[in-house]
Amino acid sequence: MTQRAQKFMDLFEDAYGSPAELANVLDMGLEMLFYVEEGAFTQRELQQVAGALRDLNGVLRGKHLDK
Repeated sequence: MTQRAQKFMDLFEDAYGSPAELANVLDMGLEMLFYVEEGAFTQRELQQVAGALRDLNGVLRGKHLDK
C-alpha cells in the first residue's frame, strides 16, 4: 500500500470511523450544494462537510493531514 493510500485509510478510521461514514458526510455535502438555504442545515453540519472535503483534498494532493 502506498503512503498516500495509507493516509486515506487512516483518514477513514481516525476522523470518520469508516468509509461509509465519510461517504455519508460527503453525500450530505452534495445535498447542501443543491438545496442550501438559510436554516436548512446547522453550522456544524456545514463544517463537517467542509472538513471532509478539505481532508480529502489534502490526501489527494499528497499533503500531510493535521489530525
